Amino acid sequence: MSLPRRLLTAVRPALQQASSVPRKACRQAQHTFPSAPQRSNSASTKLHNHAKRSAQLAVSEPEAEPVAESTNPALSFPCLDKLESRSASLSSRSSGPEPSYTTGKHLNFHSREPILLDWGGILPEFNIAYETWGSLNKDRSNAVLLHTGLSASSHAHSTDINPQPGWWENFIGPGKPLDTAKYFVICTNVIGGCFGSTGPSSIDPANGERYATRFPILTMEDMVRAQFRLLDALNIDKLYASVGSSMGGMLSLASGTLFPERVGRLVSISAAARSHPYSIAMRHTQRQVLMMDPHWNRGFYYDGVPPHSGMKLAREIATVTYRSGPEWEQRFGRRRADPSRPPALCPDFLIETYLDHAGEKWCLSYDPNSLLYVSKAMDLFDLGQDTRSRMNKVRQGNASKLQAYRDGRAPAADPQSDLCSLTLPEVPYEEKEQPAEEGSANIDAVDVAPADLVAGLRPLANTPALVLGVASDILFPAWQQKEIANTLKRTGNKNVTHIELGEEKSLFGHDTFLLDLKNVGGAVQSFLG
Repeated sequence: MSLPRRLLTAVRPALQQASSVPRKACRQAQHTFPSAPQRSNSASTKLHNHAKRSAQLAVSEPEAEPVAESTNPALSFPCLDKLESRSASLSSRSSGPEPSYTTGKHLNFHSREPILLDWGGILPEFNIAYETWGSLNKDRSNAVLLHTGLSASSHAHSTDINPQPGWWENFIGPGKPLDTAKYFVICTNVIGGCFGSTGPSSIDPANGERYATRFPILTMEDMVRAQFRLLDALNIDKLYASVGSSMGGMLSLASGTLFPERVGRLVSISAAARSHPYSIAMRHTQRQVLMMDPHWNRGFYYDGVPPHSGMKLAREIATVTYRSGPEWEQRFGRRRADPSRPPALCPDFLIETYLDHAGEKWCLSYDPNSLLYVSKAMDLFDLGQDTRSRMNKVRQGNASKLQAYRDGRAPAADPQSDLCSLTLPEVPYEEKEQPAEEGSANIDAVDVAPADLVAGLRPLANTPALVLGVASDILFPAWQQKEIANTLKRTGNKNVTHIELGEEKSLFGHDTFLLDLKNVGGAVQSFLG
């Protein structure tokens, strides 16, 4: 008798006995399992540790032949053990599991005036966390508004009340690109963020509870309008310059289009005038892995374990887009962390350990809901005239909501009040063959600026602009900055400086704006000076 048949003969009596158990008893047995939260919070739960096959096939027949162990030992998964251990430790914290998101002390602007958001949401009041460097001159004409990337705080440079180095530490100071001997530099944390400005983790004054996913959908323009409320409070009528990189470069463009008379010049680095499919796709995958973490709980996790596993994976995906393949080839190659040991399914190659570390150090330092809302605002960004006209109509239609709130009245019934409840299409997307002339694979088309984008950027026709891109950037490829520059020139703007750093100058990809003081900082300093 072959081995498989001997096994079947051995276990058949046990299987027959199990099949004779009444269904009612089976249902009762099912109810003895702990609830889902109990299982997820148990430090001893190891879903990846499988019971031995010999135990699964054990029978009471004394004459049954013993079942052999597996040919190979089970792999260990220390990376999963670490995630489970973190969940257990967060669950047992007496002070509450949700970490406090902060990068240190900062200034705060509190607006008691409600703000209407583009998609109809209302913030009854809001905070803007900000920091400043340098001094405002007598006529208040030397202010530079520095916009942040997606996950950055207002702490771009060290201050007296927060001496920790900031995210643009080497770019700000006397004689630096943002010269504090000349300029009064202001940096804010955007609304929707979690470093002091009002966002999903903030308390809703209407009910005293955290907004969570009751926080309204944001746009980049909403963030800019809130920033200009701060400028109003500081009595700054016109900026000397608006400066930003990545998401900040998008905010800088939005500032100039919304308030052209209040922006003297603008700098946009490694950004786009409209989000393109690749960057939308990458942010979508980050949101999906975060939202699929069971701890996310549809955004209401603040009294429980935060979705740290989803945040870690989201950051790892993001990190892949922040650097370039050639740089990683130089830094890591195909080297493994420990070539003397057998390969593992947990981080094994040096590049894997780098991504793992990037996710580890970030997964509890930024609010997951803020990542969802701010990244979605980036996806929605489009300065084309069609989108701007459509959003202006939406704002006009929602203006009555703001007036009703100010008057203490309930807003009029909206027949489309369920617009924020999306319905997925019944028929999934299917690939369709497109005529060659309709394809968009030819990025040389940016040499001819789209008419819709030219119309949308026309408010910037008289604003001097520096547009800088990096050839090794895969998140915001250099052709997107070329599109901005060509579009600005098509508006009639005669003062557009376009710089592209080739791979011979920088292999740092999208993160070049954080690292390259010589080329990025030098270009900014020359343009502003």
